[in-house]
Amino acid sequence: MMNVFPEVKKNFGFGMMRLPMKDNDVDYDQVSQMVDLFLENGFNYFDTAHGYIDGKSEMAVKKCLTSRHDRSEYSLTDKLTGSYFNKEEDIRPFFESQLKACGVDYFDFYLMHAQNAREFEKFKKCRAYETALELKKEGKIHHFGISFHDKADVLDRILTEYPQIEIVQIQFNYLDYEDASVESGKVYRVCEKHNKPVLVMEPVKGGSLVNLPKEAQEIFDALHGGSNASYAIRFAAGFPNIRMVLSGMSSLEQMQDNISFMKDFKPLDDKEQEAVRKVTEVFSHLQMIPCTSCHYCVEENHCLKKIRIPDMFACMNKKKIFNDWNQNYYYSNVLTSGDNGKASDCIQCGGCERVCPQHLPIRSLLKQVAKEFE
Repeated sequence: MMNVFPEVKKNFGFGMMRLPMKDNDVDYDQVSQMVDLFLENGFNYFDTAHGYIDGKSEMAVKKCLTSRHDRSEYSLTDKLTGSYFNKEEDIRPFFESQLKACGVDYFDFYLMHAQNAREFEKFKKCRAYETALELKKEGKIHHFGISFHDKADVLDRILTEYPQIEIVQIQFNYLDYEDASVESGKVYRVCEKHNKPVLVMEPVKGGSLVNLPKEAQEIFDALHGGSNASYAIRFAAGFPNIRMVLSGMSSLEQMQDNISFMKDFKPLDDKEQEAVRKVTEVFSHLQMIPCTSCHYCVEENHCLKKIRIPDMFACMNKKKIFNDWNQNYYYSNVLTSGDNGKASDCIQCGGCERVCPQHLPIRSLLKQVAKEFE
């Protein structure tokens, strides 16, 4: 683990993107228990963004963390997302609204969110980087960084143009490490080249590395060791330039499991590394949709037809993995119930694709979903 930012304890962070829900709201009681357990076990890094859970993530930060614990007990990261500003003058008021929403006077880390080639040009045009650096001089941001979703050469350009960047958050897991579309390994090596510590998001790829195909599950079961999530998170945390691995935990049980193997972290041994390699091979034959269920396509884009895109892709993947007829029932009676649109209702506007961090061809994938389930 790269030993930087001493105010951050350990190498495991609480990503507040997929919090437990009760009806249509966050289960604040359970989140408070999770926050307390996290802090009690010596961890203190929390990550949020305004768009997470339609703004409810920042509300949960205030209700469950900042209003209940002293400011010295935690490090908090928030992000500037491109969909919330159109000009330079929009940025400061939005930033101040985030501080208020989270109930703090400063952010320990503030990231330019979901940077790719297109977003970077918008951020430059609106002087977003310069504004964030000014806020840092004023003490309202302690550390300045980016979260990144694009090819390695784009990251190299951003880090060259803005060497003031202190930390980079990237998607990094054993399935994406050698993937040509995500380039996790190459992106990580660009961070090494520029000597930038790394924050890891999606270590279990939105849950895809938790619920495994039978053949893959048998490989990990033969180790007689930890959970599927433990192998994925420990894989990511074992790289020397990685400062922090985030997990978007959605239950107290998930947090208890993650704490059990991250409190006294040990990298994967040779036998476990070989098992991960074999599991990766199993996935390579399944041709799954590489969606991480970030929900940007529905929360940032607000799909006009109310199509539950990530859930449909998860449904499609589960049918490929388990060949489960229940997925047909789930599609017809849950995903498309009420005013939720069917995959075939897509009007091909492309709004979802413009905000997808994975750059997925969502419109054509929805046609595949419609063909499978309708």
